[in-house]
Amino acid sequence: MAVQRESMRIAVLAGGISSEREISFSSGKNAAAALKTAGFGTVDLLDPADESFLDAIRAGKYDAAFIALHGAGGEDGMIQHIMEYLGIPYTGSDALASACSADKELSKLLYERAGIPVAAGVALRRGDDIDPGSIVAKLGEHLFVKPAINGSSYGVTKVDAADQLPAAIDLAFEYGDEVLVEFCLEGTEITVGVYDDGTTLQALPIVEICTPDDVDFYDLDVKYRDPSDIHVIPARLEEADYARAQELARAAHRALGCSGFSRSDFIVTADGPIILETNTIPGMTDTSLYPDEVRHAGMEFSDVCATLVESAIARHNAR
Repeated sequence: MAVQRESMRIAVLAGGISSEREISFSSGKNAAAALKTAGFGTVDLLDPADESFLDAIRAGKYDAAFIALHGAGGEDGMIQHIMEYLGIPYTGSDALASACSADKELSKLLYERAGIPVAAGVALRRGDDIDPGSIVAKLGEHLFVKPAINGSSYGVTKVDAADQLPAAIDLAFEYGDEVLVEFCLEGTEITVGVYDDGTTLQALPIVEICTPDDVDFYDLDVKYRDPSDIHVIPARLEEADYARAQELARAAHRALGCSGFSRSDFIVTADGPIILETNTIPGMTDTSLYPDEVRHAGMEFSDVCATLVESAIARHNAR
């Protein structure tokens, strides 16, 4: 007999150890409220960074964990391994898919293998003999520099001149040992959520991201502004580009081995959509992109969160 939601105990994991800790708390609180609306009896917010976390999640006898952790420790496979060791079903992608998605260099290789277009770039590692001049000669002066493993635009710089590149590389290395330098794509920035309800891998309505004139790119300050100011749904794209972007988002989800949900970001160039990255645990704050897409798809955010939990339990039981 299926367990009724009102008798189930759900742990929402938020906070954590990454630079996105505060954003994660906002996502976790929003997800917890949604799960309560969906009828789950006990919904507790737990912070894996607390010393008492392991004792608390063991003692709680939870039916599932809803992971709302962003960045290191959340999207890189760490917390997923812990949940597997404890035998607790958890939402979203497994440890391997999470690790592959979090590593932007590795994910680019998987995208290419799946036939998904990527931006030209070079990967740098701490300790390498780095020659900014040779990078500019290969890719040009207009570049994006970012940590290979991080999220939410931390450590990202848009470079418009060769003399800006060394400082941008130094900044990115403050957030990890691997850095990507990529050609700066020109076009319309979009994001495409993917939702797996256990039956269908569905691409959600595409969001066009309109960067305000007072900033260079979609950075941290912009991401958490009023979404009505910067999100256009559905994106104003040619029909062929719209369909292609949704197709590529589903392909990226499959190529990385994701489960439950994901959100992939693209630049739609004159040659079509080119992927930037895939987020395995998209933001779930009031201003985040994924909940906005869910609403425009005609679904209730609470229903989506509930399905993610129930699918996680089903996957766990199947194993």
